[in-house]
Amino acid sequence: MKNVAIVAGESSGDLLGSLLVKALQDAGHAIHFYGIAGPRMQALGVRSLFPMETLSVRGYVEALANLRKILAIRRQLRDDLLHSPPALFIGIDAPDFNLTLEQDLRQAGIPTVHFVSPSIWAWRRDRIHLIRKAVSHMLLVFPFEETLYQQEGIPASYVGHPLAAALPETIDHSAARTRLGLPPDRACVALMPGSRDSEVKALSRLYVRTALAMARTKPGSQFLVPLVRPAHRDHFQAMIQVEGASGLDFRLLEGGAHEVMQAADAALIASGTATLEALLLDCPHVITYRVPRLTYWLMKRKSTGLPYVGLPNILAGRFIVPEYIQDQARPDILAGALLDLLDHPERRAAMRSDFAPLRASLRRDTPQAIVAALEPFLQ
Repeated sequence: MKNVAIVAGESSGDLLGSLLVKALQDAGHAIHFYGIAGPRMQALGVRSLFPMETLSVRGYVEALANLRKILAIRRQLRDDLLHSPPALFIGIDAPDFNLTLEQDLRQAGIPTVHFVSPSIWAWRRDRIHLIRKAVSHMLLVFPFEETLYQQEGIPASYVGHPLAAALPETIDHSAARTRLGLPPDRACVALMPGSRDSEVKALSRLYVRTALAMARTKPGSQFLVPLVRPAHRDHFQAMIQVEGASGLDFRLLEGGAHEVMQAADAALIASGTATLEALLLDCPHVITYRVPRLTYWLMKRKSTGLPYVGLPNILAGRFIVPEYIQDQARPDILAGALLDLLDHPERRAAMRSDFAPLRASLRRDTPQAIVAALEPFLQ
């Protein structure tokens, strides 16, 4: 049995890691996986040596509070792996944590695979030099990344996006509304403030105020809010009370984001993986985000100059989904953008038409492609 170390830093990485682990298990590989894993990977038998939640922070400023603990975990994990080398190390996203660890391991002769390229096409392009030193092979989830890695001479494989393989190919919006008990003739808006504690705390007030602004124009609107953890639900519920919005029709759910996106007429989504899920689930949406000003300033300094941050727009190479980031993320602006989608079915249809070729480009036999890329390291 081969020993393979694997590290995921947040829930999206845990999902991708679980798909990778299952692909190798289904292909008949006898592997003992261990490292840092969330509940999905642990359910497949991956042994987690440290809590994944410690790594689940966003931005420079937020990371400072946990920096000492994160560095200690990375140092301990590196020392353990150098002492008892695995056959392979797999880093799932989390580049700030994984790339430096991968560099140390690769220098010691341990093969390293990184799953999900850092967004070097959007910001911190200079990371390519660290990637060249740190990564034996990169697994790519976006088709346009292949050319970039070929130009840099870094071994890489486009495996398709695992979410495209995992989510349904045909979306039945009416059936999803029926499953959620939603009336067919009522405007339904999904509010999705993110999966991290810091995102929910930073965006809940903005989302509630946006709902209040919308309700002044469309008083019968229903707002679905899928939240990852009970603590997130409690925080959002508290914000509804603080903002005097208890008269609105909010429905807070624990999980169920994919079902909600299939049912909603439109969605307000925090920039990140959820915007890609919305594209794959054919959900018209508006993208927004806010971070502390210092974090935003530092990110802008490292930007490559792309005019958009949302994954659907990056994939399309143009704006197909409205984005309102930082100071533009105001309740009146966001409410106006959502109402524009609700009031103009042809605009929702045009957005869905733009989604279709992007969905097709992301679909591959991802499990088979992952196994083909990793098997040379598992001989």
